Amino acid sequence: MNKEIRTLTSPIELRSLEDNADKRYIVGYALRFNSESENLGGFVETIDPSALEGANLSDVRALFNHDANMVLGRSKAGTLNLSVDEFGLRYEIDMPNTSFARDLMNSMERGDIDQSSFGFTIKGDGTGDEWDYDESRDLYIRTIRSFDNIFDVSVVTYPAYQATESVVAKRSLDSFKAKENEVIEAQKAEELRQLRQRQIAIELELI
Repeated sequence: MNKEIRTLTSPIELRSLEDNADKRYIVGYALRFNSESENLGGFVETIDPSALEGANLSDVRALFNHDANMVLGRSKAGTLNLSVDEFGLRYEIDMPNTSFARDLMNSMERGDIDQSSFGFTIKGDGTGDEWDYDESRDLYIRTIRSFDNIFDVSVVTYPAYQATESVVAKRSLDSFKAKENEVIEAQKAEELRQLRQRQIAIELELI
């Protein structure tokens, strides 16, 4: 399973119900469409607005730091609500009354924790992503076209290391580069073949 993790830099919020201050929610975006990521190690990434169409969102967990032992909510249980709008994938977590959840909310109120990330896989049939090269920036651009699964949305203390986040995407980039090289070599071979044909034609005319 080629699971990937990405961190979103836009802040998340801790909210209460107007008529019940004890009922707390964490609200934020797990991902945003058409928003270029930071440099992930030789490439940047954007998400197409149609990328979630057909994605499996049936049983997504809300976690703290991607720790399966620290479950904050679950879409299947109705304690994690997900919605797709023009901006991206929005989530709302109905926070549990557990010690680690209370500690997390306290840290958020202090401003110590304010980021989220999500775990995902893309379609493996070649339609999941698309690569382009921006010559002006000497940078590759990956566009995610189609997600396969969204596994979790996580409130995180700090972003995962870029090398960890993008290892799967880098394998995809290496494959794209290899295909590019194959095309370049094929073009060179064709140019040499045509040049040789012209040389032979000239030699035949001189006979």
